[in-house]
Amino acid sequence: MSYQHQYTDGTPIHFPLGKAVCIGRNYAEHAKELNNPVPTEPLLFIKTGSCAVPLAGGFSIPQDRGGVHFEAEIAVLIGKPLSRKPSEEEVRDAISGFAPALDLTLRDVQSRLKEKGQPWELAKSFDGALVLAPFVPGDAITDLTDIGIRLTINGEVRQDGNSSDMINAILPLIQHISAHFSLQPGDVVLTGTPAGVGPLASGDALTIELVGISRFDSRVS
Repeated sequence: MSYQHQYTDGTPIHFPLGKAVCIGRNYAEHAKELNNPVPTEPLLFIKTGSCAVPLAGGFSIPQDRGGVHFEAEIAVLIGKPLSRKPSEEEVRDAISGFAPALDLTLRDVQSRLKEKGQPWELAKSFDGALVLAPFVPGDAITDLTDIGIRLTINGEVRQDGNSSDMINAILPLIQHISAHFSLQPGDVVLTGTPAGVGPLASGDALTIELVGISRFDSRVS
């Protein structure tokens, strides 16, 4: 199924999805649960736009490449060009929306790549690796330091975090990213996942939400 950005009221957002810039280990407890060191500066990687699929209607996962882990994240939609380390005010003005998202990871593949010191793309950018819900408008959230992200699977809360727990807060994080390479309208920033990640299985029923802001149900097909 092809992906197109949209708002929660169904209005299409006419930006192409160019890339998703992700930050690894942005919640200390998540770094610890995978026995990873807590980074001293943002650990960035990129998912290609072609790996994105919509949350609505369910999504599929690979069946032949080992464990597929869920990572619930706050996704930020960029609506204006950003480069050369803009001010926090410029970053805030460039945000067009917020949504819950799933950064899917082929965990066994990633572990092998990490052991060899190789990049993560095979584990992070496979087709369907980025599951995006519709966005609320950027001005719908006033306090970016208090956004809850929650994932429930088969009735059990598996991840329940808040942007207040981020090592790198949303606006400084986007500043840091755009100091190294430009962000364009339609790009998405994934801001990291809280503790509680684990495997997905076909048939799992999911509810993912920005707590008190937007909430969506889906299923792994």
